[in-house]
Amino acid sequence: MSNPNMESIVKELLELKRMKEELEAEITAMEDEIKKVMGDEELLTAGAFKVSWKNFISSRVDTTALKKAMPEIAEQFTKQTKSRRFAIN
Repeated sequence: MSNPNMESIVKELLELKRMKEELEAEITAMEDEIKKVMGDEELLTAGAFKVSWKNFISSRVDTTALKKAMPEIAEQFTKQTKSRRFAIN
């Protein structure tokens, strides 16, 4: 399918994605700066703001190990999903 009228929308989308990446990089840098100041502390008071950076434990199934140790069980509980991938080249 060809639609030259969509070119400007695609260009704008790509520019917004580029801006998003820049913003995400700035956010990460600022978060890292705060974390560096906090060190091992879990709470920081910054004027009217309270910043927390706490440890937590999560549990997840190690699917690689499960497939290796019990392939039949892993196969039994594996479900396939169908989706569409959106990409611009």
